[in-house]
Amino acid sequence: MDSTTENQVTEYVLDGDALDLFFREARTANTFTDEMVTDEQLRAIYELTKFGPTAMNIQPLRITWVRSAEARERLVRHMAEGNRAKTAAAPMVAVLSYDTEWHEQFPVFFPHAAERKAMFDGQDELRAVMGSNNGHMQAAYFIMAVRAVGLAAGPMGGFDAAGIDAEFHAGHNRRAFMVVNIGKPGENAWHPRLPRLDYDFVTATV
Repeated sequence: MDSTTENQVTEYVLDGDALDLFFREARTANTFTDEMVTDEQLRAIYELTKFGPTAMNIQPLRITWVRSAEARERLVRHMAEGNRAKTAAAPMVAVLSYDTEWHEQFPVFFPHAAERKAMFDGQDELRAVMGSNNGHMQAAYFIMAVRAVGLAAGPMGGFDAAGIDAEFHAGHNRRAFMVVNIGKPGENAWHPRLPRLDYDFVTATV
């Protein structure tokens, strides 16, 4: 079913402009203008991100905003060569990580059963798996939230995660897994849309 047929038979809750903004026309941005990303926009991004569901409401995502020139220089040296120029030029960069000790917040995120924290004490491997899985899920919400406030996101995985953790997360239980450039899209920001897999190839009904 092509998109024209789909639109004829499917009733969406969101209008076409919203669907384009979040999905159909949204791209990974590779260039940005020099327009500043405000602290109010950063707060708005998180305030939307936090409402996305996670297992047991654990919310392991942690965000390090890299704004200053000095901090940006420290970050760029840990990026893969092909990502350095983009990260240096973006008006804002977020380092996304997950907290390996997320279970310590059980009284906050699961107050009706805070005693369940004990299930995860000493379970380092289990906490890491859950933290990584749910942190990546929250990263998807984060990208959608960036789009919702009228900005573009350039998520990247090419970097030295251990180096970034040593640089920015020393003394914290955070493990970096994604770097996201953020801002208003600049000139030639988008690569051509690459093909998506078809519905019939991806799905099965049992």
